[in-house]
Amino acid sequence: MAFGEQTAAQCAQAVGSTTSNCSYHLRALARVGLVEPGESADGRERPWRSTSTGLEFGPSDIEESRASAAAARAVDELTLAREEELTRQALARHDEQPDEWRNAEANHGYALRITASELEQVVGEIDRLVRPYIGLTRDAPPDDAEVAYMRVIAFRHPQSP
Repeated sequence: MAFGEQTAAQCAQAVGSTTSNCSYHLRALARVGLVEPGESADGRERPWRSTSTGLEFGPSDIEESRASAAAARAVDELTLAREEELTRQALARHDEQPDEWRNAEANHGYALRITASELEQVVGEIDRLVRPYIGLTRDAPPDDAEVAYMRVIAFRHPQSP
């Protein structure tokens, strides 16, 4: 729902499913408070809007169950695969973008020499910088604002001793 209010039909098109399946799942998400009905322009369509800007999955500490940790890892892996595909699509369309969007795009990777607490601080500062621009919660974006995607991944290098 990064594009704002969406109907079940629009969601179905985005995820390659059926309208009835998406309608069912939107109602289920509404029951747990993750989406809510939006405003209908003509009374016939039924748009939905997100009530949150993100979710965290996974055990909060080492005491969580192995099954919970495995489920969280599976969600993380699916999310990563989706984000990689989105990145590939963006790279494939890069040359088709207007100049200002091509110039604004970035694909950076950094190998940092940093402590765990410093990394936590850097990630927190990036989050504080980006949060005011989140489409679902941004008040009065400029008329020419479009949806852009930004991903921040930070972890201890897997080959670190």
